[in-house]
Amino acid sequence: MLYQLHEMNRTLLSPLIQWAEASSKLFTSPVSPLAHSPFSQRIAAGYELIFRLGKQYEKPEFGITTAEVNGITVDIVEDIVINKPFCNLLHFRKDLSGSTLAKVNLPKVLLVAPLSGHHATLLRDTVRGLLPNHDVYITDWTDARMVHLDKGAFHLHDYIYYVQDFIRHLSPDLHVISVCQPTVPVLAAISLMASDGEAVMPKSMVMMGGPIDPRKSPTQVNDLATDKPFSWFENTVIYSVPSNYPGVGRKVYPGFLQHAGFVAMNPRRHAESHWEFYLHLRRGDNESAEEHRKFYDEYNAVLDMPAEYYLETIQTVFQEFRLPTGTWEVEGKLVRPQDITNVALFTIEGELDDISGSGQTRAAHELCKHIPKEMKHHYTAPQCGHYGIFSGRRWREMIVPQITEFIRTHG
Repeated sequence: MLYQLHEMNRTLLSPLIQWAEASSKLFTSPVSPLAHSPFSQRIAAGYELIFRLGKQYEKPEFGITTAEVNGITVDIVEDIVINKPFCNLLHFRKDLSGSTLAKVNLPKVLLVAPLSGHHATLLRDTVRGLLPNHDVYITDWTDARMVHLDKGAFHLHDYIYYVQDFIRHLSPDLHVISVCQPTVPVLAAISLMASDGEAVMPKSMVMMGGPIDPRKSPTQVNDLATDKPFSWFENTVIYSVPSNYPGVGRKVYPGFLQHAGFVAMNPRRHAESHWEFYLHLRRGDNESAEEHRKFYDEYNAVLDMPAEYYLETIQTVFQEFRLPTGTWEVEGKLVRPQDITNVALFTIEGELDDISGSGQTRAAHELCKHIPKEMKHHYTAPQCGHYGIFSGRRWREMIVPQITEFIRTHG
């Protein structure tokens, strides 16, 4: 009933939230007489804070319309290349028609986005950083509450099969980049392809800040998964989608619960951030206020995860450590990273990562022991937290150039 109560509460609060939004505009619009009254900025700031704390955050747009290639600005068109019930393969196609760049052949990259709460748009800056030198595709995962029950369940092995299908479709001459959670299923997908002797394999795999071996330098996220028994997750965080969504009846780990967990990891920081937002609005510091809006428009936009996928990930990855212990079977097939011999491996970690601890991603090198040494590389980004390894200044200035060089070397 928790999901239904959440939706009921959201419906009841909707008039208040809409009123707060309208009131904020009344006290800021230059054509409104209220905007010229005493303390109008303070009042408007309070109303906007109420609005943003209570509003429903929808999936943001990528909003990437141009990219610079060889010093020339080109238009970007989003194309859905493959449509599956739980994921779209999205291509950021460069419109090179009539351009001197028409014959430029950029390395093809499959960017596998996390299915761990946020939308693929969380990797917007990752895409922007890659676009100038790569032909970028991304996995755009679907909110499970929007998927009809007749589309069936979505398990961890379905995630692996999706990745394999995308690799086969985009090959040959493909490079795969996985960020955080997907490092595990991506390594499994490529391992199974290698074990089956598939002729077409990716040229390289770049793994960034992921829980390949969560036993190394466990973080608060890892501790949560191990401190609670599996039955706790089954009985506490799984609910049915209510009737106001297409996926009514589907068992999910709801986005609003995930968001509560994100905030609970550092509530003081978020409280201070909202207070600073209020102060920025009071002072008329619109630039700082807009940065806050952009961050929380993304951070607060969450999706529901299929229950079977979420529970299997908790058990397989974080509780039983089946990948690093060599005990993971995918529908009867053992996952053997040691069978990979001809795919270059680049692992990236952040020195200050508090989500995937030091050594968790680098563990892939131990597992992929038959990849030649000259095809392996590791980089620990200094003074870099979890989000910093795929977003922000350090991502653009320190990490993108290394990925670009690695892909060029092994292409």
